[in-house]
Amino acid sequence: MVLDTPTLYFRAFFGVPDTIRSPDGMPVNAVRGTLDFVSHLIATYKPDRLVACFDADWRPAFRVEAIPSYKAHRVLEEAPEGVDVEEVPDILTPQVPVIEAALDALGIARAEAPGFEADDVLATLAERWSAGGHGPVDVVTMDRDLYQMVEDARGIRVLNIGKGVTKLEVVTDDTLREKYGITGGEYADFAALRGDPSDGLPGVAGIGEKTAAALISQYGDLAGVRAAAGDPASALKPAQRKRIIEAAGYLDAAPTVVRVVRDAPVAEHDDLLPREPKDAVMAEMLAEKFGLKGAVARLTKVMAER
Repeated sequence: MVLDTPTLYFRAFFGVPDTIRSPDGMPVNAVRGTLDFVSHLIATYKPDRLVACFDADWRPAFRVEAIPSYKAHRVLEEAPEGVDVEEVPDILTPQVPVIEAALDALGIARAEAPGFEADDVLATLAERWSAGGHGPVDVVTMDRDLYQMVEDARGIRVLNIGKGVTKLEVVTDDTLREKYGITGGEYADFAALRGDPSDGLPGVAGIGEKTAAALISQYGDLAGVRAAAGDPASALKPAQRKRIIEAAGYLDAAPTVVRVVRDAPVAEHDDLLPREPKDAVMAEMLAEKFGLKGAVARLTKVMAER
Protein backbone atom coordinates (compact mmCIF):
# COMPACT_ATOMS: atom_id res chain seq x y z
CA MET A 1 0.00 0.00 0.00
CA VAL A 2 1.31 3.44 -0.95
CA LEU A 3 -0.18 6.54 0.64
CA ASP A 4 -0.60 9.94 -0.99
CA THR A 5 0.25 11.53 2.35
CA PRO A 6 -0.41 15.18 1.42
CA THR A 7 -3.91 14.16 0.34
CA LEU A 8 -4.40 12.35 3.63
CA TYR A 9 -3.36 15.25 5.82
CA PHE A 10 -5.25 17.86 3.78
CA ARG A 11 -8.33 15.64 3.97
CA ALA A 12 -7.80 15.23 7.73
CA PHE A 13 -7.24 18.94 8.25
CA PHE A 14 -10.51 19.91 6.59
CA GLY A 15 -12.45 16.95 7.95
CA VAL A 16 -11.45 17.02 11.62
CA PRO A 17 -12.30 20.12 13.73
CA ASP A 18 -9.32 22.33 14.55
CA THR A 19 -10.57 22.36 18.13
CA ILE A 20 -8.56 19.13 18.44
CA ARG A 21 -5.44 20.51 20.13
CA SER A 22 -2.33 19.48 22.02
CA PRO A 23 -2.04 20.21 25.76
CA ASP A 24 -0.24 23.47 24.93
CA GLY A 25 -2.99 24.58 22.52
CA MET A 26 -1.46 23.68 19.14
CA PRO A 27 -4.02 22.41 16.59
CA VAL A 28 -3.36 18.73 15.86
CA ASN A 29 -6.48 17.86 13.89
CA ALA A 30 -4.50 16.93 10.76
CA VAL A 31 -2.13 14.77 12.79
CA ARG A 32 -4.85 12.88 14.60
CA GLY A 33 -6.92 12.49 11.46
CA THR A 34 -3.99 11.22 9.42
CA LEU A 35 -2.99 8.64 12.04
CA ASP A 36 -6.59 7.45 12.32
CA PHE A 37 -6.85 7.22 8.52
CA VAL A 38 -3.75 5.04 8.45
CA SER A 39 -5.15 2.89 11.26
CA HIS A 40 -8.36 2.30 9.32
CA LEU A 41 -6.50 1.45 6.11
CA ILE A 42 -4.23 -1.05 7.86
CA ALA A 43 -7.10 -2.65 9.77
CA THR A 44 -9.23 -2.97 6.64
CA TYR A 45 -6.67 -3.96 3.97
CA LYS A 46 -3.84 -5.47 6.08
CA PRO A 47 -0.89 -4.54 3.86
CA ASP A 48 2.48 -6.25 4.36
CA ARG A 49 4.31 -3.26 2.93
CA LEU A 50 3.35 0.35 3.53
CA VAL A 51 4.99 3.60 2.46
CA ALA A 52 3.80 7.14 3.17
CA CYS A 53 4.78 9.19 0.11
CA PHE A 54 5.49 12.92 0.27
CA ASP A 55 6.12 15.80 -2.14
CA ALA A 56 9.78 16.81 -2.41
CA ASP A 57 8.50 19.32 -4.97
CA TRP A 58 4.75 19.79 -5.27
CA ARG A 59 5.16 21.74 -8.56
CA PRO A 60 8.13 20.19 -10.38
CA ALA A 61 10.08 22.38 -12.79
CA PHE A 62 9.76 19.91 -15.69
CA ARG A 63 5.96 20.12 -15.50
CA VAL A 64 5.91 23.92 -15.16
CA GLU A 65 8.28 24.21 -18.12
CA ALA A 66 5.87 22.13 -20.19
CA ILE A 67 2.73 24.03 -19.09
CA PRO A 68 3.41 27.21 -17.04
CA SER A 69 -0.16 27.29 -15.70
CA TYR A 70 0.37 23.96 -13.92
CA LYS A 71 -0.84 24.50 -10.32
CA ALA A 72 -0.05 28.22 -10.72
CA HIS A 73 -3.21 29.21 -8.84
CA ARG A 74 -1.86 27.46 -5.73
CA VAL A 75 1.47 29.29 -5.59
CA LEU A 76 1.84 31.50 -2.54
CA GLU A 77 5.40 32.58 -3.29
CA GLU A 78 7.67 31.81 -6.23
CA ALA A 79 11.18 30.55 -5.50
CA PRO A 80 13.31 30.87 -8.68
CA GLU A 81 16.15 28.83 -7.17
CA GLY A 82 14.11 26.29 -5.25
CA VAL A 83 10.64 24.90 -4.58
CA ASP A 84 7.70 27.30 -4.94
CA VAL A 85 5.81 27.86 -1.70
CA GLU A 86 2.34 26.30 -1.83
CA GLU A 87 -0.64 28.08 -0.33
CA VAL A 88 -1.35 26.03 2.79
CA PRO A 89 -3.46 26.96 5.84
CA ASP A 90 -1.24 28.51 8.51
CA ILE A 91 -2.28 26.05 11.19
CA LEU A 92 -1.66 23.03 8.95
CA THR A 93 1.98 23.77 8.13
CA PRO A 94 3.39 23.10 11.64
CA GLN A 95 1.45 19.84 11.85
CA VAL A 96 3.26 18.19 8.93
CA PRO A 97 6.58 17.67 10.80
CA VAL A 98 4.61 16.08 13.66
CA ILE A 99 2.99 13.66 11.20
CA GLU A 100 6.43 12.79 9.83
CA ALA A 101 7.88 12.28 13.32
CA ALA A 102 4.96 10.07 14.36
CA LEU A 103 5.29 7.87 11.26
CA ASP A 104 9.03 7.55 11.85
CA ALA A 105 8.56 6.59 15.50
CA LEU A 106 5.96 4.00 14.59
CA GLY A 107 8.19 2.53 11.90
CA ILE A 108 6.03 3.40 8.89
CA ALA A 109 8.34 4.11 5.96
CA ARG A 110 8.35 7.53 4.31
CA ALA A 111 9.54 8.25 0.79
CA GLU A 112 10.05 11.19 -1.56
CA ALA A 113 12.23 11.98 -4.57
CA PRO A 114 14.06 15.28 -5.21
CA GLY A 115 12.29 17.27 -7.90
CA PHE A 116 9.19 15.08 -7.96
CA GLU A 117 5.67 15.01 -6.55
CA ALA A 118 4.19 12.39 -4.25
CA ASP A 119 2.25 11.07 -7.29
CA ASP A 120 5.53 10.14 -8.97
CA VAL A 121 6.77 8.43 -5.82
CA LEU A 122 3.53 6.44 -5.53
CA ALA A 123 3.78 5.40 -9.17
CA THR A 124 7.45 4.46 -8.91
CA LEU A 125 6.93 2.27 -5.85
CA ALA A 126 3.83 0.64 -7.32
CA GLU A 127 5.80 -0.11 -10.48
CA ARG A 128 8.75 -1.52 -8.52
CA TRP A 129 6.59 -3.69 -6.29
CA SER A 130 4.57 -5.04 -9.17
CA ALA A 131 7.66 -5.77 -11.25
CA GLY A 132 9.33 -7.38 -8.23
CA GLY A 133 6.49 -9.83 -7.75
CA HIS A 134 5.42 -8.47 -4.35
CA GLY A 135 1.75 -8.97 -5.14
CA PRO A 136 -1.16 -6.53 -5.46
CA VAL A 137 -0.68 -2.83 -4.81
CA ASP A 138 -3.23 -0.39 -3.37
CA VAL A 139 -2.67 3.29 -4.20
CA VAL A 140 -4.43 5.50 -1.64
CA THR A 141 -5.27 8.97 -2.97
CA MET A 142 -8.09 11.23 -4.09
CA ASP A 143 -6.17 12.41 -7.15
CA ARG A 144 -7.86 11.07 -10.26
CA ASP A 145 -4.61 11.39 -12.22
CA LEU A 146 -3.43 8.26 -10.45
CA TYR A 147 -6.17 6.26 -12.14
CA GLN A 148 -3.56 5.83 -14.88
CA MET A 149 -1.82 3.37 -12.54
CA VAL A 150 -4.83 1.05 -12.39
CA GLU A 151 -4.15 -2.28 -14.02
CA ASP A 152 -6.24 -5.30 -13.13
CA ALA A 153 -3.79 -7.72 -14.74
CA ARG A 154 -1.08 -6.65 -12.28
CA GLY A 155 -3.36 -6.15 -9.29
CA ILE A 156 -2.82 -2.38 -9.08
CA ARG A 157 -5.91 -0.50 -7.94
CA VAL A 158 -6.67 2.94 -6.51
CA LEU A 159 -8.45 3.47 -3.20
CA ASN A 160 -10.06 6.88 -3.75
CA ILE A 161 -10.70 8.63 -0.44
CA GLY A 162 -12.57 11.56 -1.99
CA LYS A 163 -15.68 10.73 0.03
CA GLY A 164 -13.69 9.84 3.14
CA VAL A 165 -11.43 6.99 4.17
CA THR A 166 -14.30 4.94 5.61
CA LYS A 167 -16.33 5.47 2.42
CA LEU A 168 -13.51 5.10 -0.08
CA GLU A 169 -14.09 3.84 -3.62
CA VAL A 170 -12.06 0.89 -4.88
CA VAL A 171 -11.13 1.77 -8.46
CA THR A 172 -10.25 -1.01 -10.90
CA ASP A 173 -10.24 -1.25 -14.70
CA ASP A 174 -13.86 -2.41 -14.49
CA THR A 175 -14.71 0.70 -12.44
CA LEU A 176 -13.10 2.94 -15.06
CA ARG A 177 -14.89 1.17 -17.90
CA GLU A 178 -18.22 1.72 -16.16
CA LYS A 179 -17.47 5.34 -15.28
CA TYR A 180 -15.63 6.57 -18.36
CA GLY A 181 -15.58 3.79 -20.93
CA ILE A 182 -11.77 3.51 -20.74
CA THR A 183 -9.13 1.57 -18.78
CA GLY A 184 -6.35 2.73 -16.50
CA GLY A 185 -3.84 2.46 -19.32
CA GLU A 186 -5.89 4.96 -21.36
CA TYR A 187 -6.56 7.38 -18.52
CA ALA A 188 -3.59 9.74 -18.96
CA ASP A 189 -4.41 10.46 -22.62
CA PHE A 190 -8.08 10.91 -21.73
CA ALA A 191 -7.12 13.35 -18.94
CA ALA A 192 -4.88 15.35 -21.28
CA LEU A 193 -7.77 15.85 -23.71
CA ARG A 194 -10.28 16.66 -20.97
CA GLY A 195 -7.99 18.90 -18.93
CA ASP A 196 -8.19 19.58 -15.21
CA PRO A 197 -8.85 23.15 -14.01
CA SER A 198 -7.85 22.18 -10.46
CA ASP A 199 -4.31 21.61 -11.74
CA GLY A 200 -4.32 24.49 -14.23
CA LEU A 201 -4.62 22.22 -17.28
CA PRO A 202 -6.93 23.74 -19.89
CA GLY A 203 -7.61 20.66 -21.97
CA VAL A 204 -8.91 20.97 -25.52
CA ALA A 205 -11.65 23.59 -25.88
CA GLY A 206 -15.07 22.03 -26.32
CA ILE A 207 -13.95 18.52 -25.40
CA GLY A 208 -15.39 17.42 -22.08
CA GLU A 209 -15.27 14.14 -20.24
CA LYS A 210 -17.68 12.16 -22.42
CA THR A 211 -16.19 13.34 -25.69
CA ALA A 212 -12.63 12.73 -24.52
CA ALA A 213 -13.51 9.19 -23.45
CA ALA A 214 -15.30 8.51 -26.73
CA LEU A 215 -12.34 9.76 -28.77
CA ILE A 216 -9.80 7.68 -26.85
CA SER A 217 -12.05 4.65 -27.08
CA GLN A 218 -12.47 5.13 -30.84
CA TYR A 219 -8.90 6.01 -31.79
CA GLY A 220 -6.93 4.14 -29.12
CA ASP A 221 -4.77 6.87 -27.63
CA LEU A 222 -3.88 10.54 -27.89
CA ALA A 223 -1.60 9.95 -30.86
CA GLY A 224 -4.45 8.19 -32.63
CA VAL A 225 -6.84 11.07 -31.93
CA ARG A 226 -4.33 13.60 -33.25
CA ALA A 227 -3.69 11.49 -36.34
CA ALA A 228 -7.43 11.34 -36.99
CA ALA A 229 -7.61 15.15 -36.68
CA GLY A 230 -4.98 15.44 -39.40
CA ASP A 231 -6.70 12.92 -41.68
CA PRO A 232 -9.45 14.47 -43.83
CA ALA A 233 -10.93 11.00 -44.34
CA SER A 234 -11.44 10.31 -40.63
CA ALA A 235 -14.87 10.34 -39.00
CA LEU A 236 -14.06 13.27 -36.69
CA LYS A 237 -16.59 16.09 -36.66
CA PRO A 238 -15.25 19.26 -38.30
CA ALA A 239 -15.47 21.25 -35.05
CA GLN A 240 -13.58 18.57 -33.11
CA ARG A 241 -10.95 18.32 -35.84
CA LYS A 242 -10.42 22.08 -35.79
CA ARG A 243 -10.12 22.27 -31.99
CA ILE A 244 -7.68 19.38 -31.74
CA ILE A 245 -5.44 20.84 -34.46
CA GLU A 246 -5.56 24.28 -32.82
CA ALA A 247 -4.56 22.74 -29.49
CA ALA A 248 -1.41 21.17 -30.95
CA GLY A 249 0.94 23.13 -28.69
CA TYR A 250 -0.96 22.14 -25.57
CA LEU A 251 -1.24 18.50 -26.65
CA ASP A 252 2.51 18.35 -27.29
CA ALA A 253 3.15 19.41 -23.69
CA ALA A 254 0.24 17.83 -21.80
CA PRO A 255 1.57 14.24 -21.59
CA THR A 256 4.67 15.46 -19.73
CA VAL A 257 2.42 17.04 -17.11
CA VAL A 258 -0.32 14.43 -16.87
CA ARG A 259 1.67 11.20 -16.96
CA VAL A 260 3.15 10.14 -13.66
CA VAL A 261 6.84 9.28 -13.58
CA ARG A 262 7.30 5.58 -12.92
CA ASP A 263 11.06 5.63 -12.43
CA ALA A 264 11.62 8.58 -10.08
CA PRO A 265 14.83 8.44 -7.99
CA VAL A 266 13.20 7.04 -4.85
CA ALA A 267 15.87 5.74 -2.47
CA GLU A 268 15.69 2.10 -1.41
CA HIS A 269 14.28 1.71 2.08
CA ASP A 270 12.68 -0.84 4.38
CA ASP A 271 9.00 -0.77 3.46
CA LEU A 272 7.88 -3.79 5.48
CA LEU A 273 5.19 -2.73 7.93
CA PRO A 274 6.36 -3.61 11.47
CA ARG A 275 4.15 -5.14 14.11
CA GLU A 276 5.40 -2.82 16.83
CA PRO A 277 6.72 0.76 16.92
CA LYS A 278 10.28 1.26 15.74
CA ASP A 279 10.90 3.75 18.57
CA ALA A 280 8.33 3.15 21.31
CA VAL A 281 9.84 5.81 23.58
CA MET A 282 9.59 8.49 20.88
CA ALA A 283 6.06 7.38 19.98
CA GLU A 284 5.02 7.69 23.61
CA MET A 285 6.69 11.09 23.94
CA LEU A 286 4.93 12.43 20.84
CA ALA A 287 1.61 11.02 22.04
CA GLU A 288 2.05 12.80 25.38
CA LYS A 289 3.31 16.11 23.99
CA PHE A 290 0.69 16.49 21.27
CA GLY A 291 -2.31 14.84 22.93
CA LEU A 292 -2.29 11.88 20.55
CA LYS A 293 -2.43 8.98 23.01
CA GLY A 294 -5.63 7.53 21.53
CA ALA A 295 -4.51 7.86 17.90
CA VAL A 296 -1.06 6.37 18.57
CA ALA A 297 -2.57 3.53 20.62
CA ARG A 298 -5.07 2.69 17.87
CA LEU A 299 -2.40 2.62 15.18
CA THR A 300 -0.03 0.57 17.34
CA LYS A 301 -2.84 -1.93 17.99
CA VAL A 302 -3.79 -2.44 14.34
CA MET A 303 -0.13 -2.82 13.35
CA ALA A 304 0.20 -5.65 15.88
CA GLU A 305 -3.06 -7.35 14.93
CA ARG A 306 -3.03 -7.26 11.15
